[in-house]
Amino acid sequence: MAIRITCINKSGGWHADPHHAIENLGWTNEETGKRDVSTRLEIYDWLKNRQGIAYVVDTRGNKAYVRPRENVHGTRYVQTIADQVWTDNLLALPECRR
Repeated sequence: MAIRITCINKSGGWHADPHHAIENLGWTNEETGKRDVSTRLEIYDWLKNRQGIAYVVDTRGNKAYVRPRENVHGTRYVQTIADQVWTDNLLALPECRR
């Protein structure tokens, strides 16, 4: 199953890396139409341990895939990669409505 990440919510407070500030990610399964919101750690686990596929589409229609990452302190987060370069596509998404 593949999902398209469509929005994010950031947690409050200061974060050394803005990707760690992502608390929730809204997504759509474009095959079934199902929509939901999952925590950053739920998406991380789904990508890393269940072979899930997630991506973001930019305004030009380019797709960047979301990958699980960990920093040197063990903090788990997700970030996009395009053309073998880590990118900030998730941070450019709008806030999810609650």
